[in-house]
Amino acid sequence: MLMQYQALSIVAPNGGRIAQGLKTLEIRSWKPEYLPLKNLVIVENQSFLFADGEEEFGRAVALVDIESVHLWAKDEMSAACASSWVEGYFAWVISNVRPFAQPIETIAKRKLYRLELNL
Repeated sequence: MLMQYQALSIVAPNGGRIAQGLKTLEIRSWKPEYLPLKNLVIVENQSFLFADGEEEFGRAVALVDIESVHLWAKDEMSAACASSWVEGYFAWVISNVRPFAQPIETIAKRKLYRLELNL
């Protein structure tokens, strides 16, 4: 049965790192309008999407929850699997990770977007 989910695209290899439980913070320059985000689909894609309306093919790899967001601290780089730190960015705390047995081919878009999936 097809259901609607909110989705967030993450550039490879970090979608897989989230699905494996290695990456516990997602770093963004913005924060969601409301929390918590339950059953958020993580879509791994190959390129950073910079322009509104930009999209590419990706693979849905996991369902997660985002319970809280805080200002990203310099000592959280390893939890974010980051190679550099940027002041003023936000750390989205990833919890309740449910990786998919097989990735699902789907679309990757900017910001938060809606997907219809049969999970």
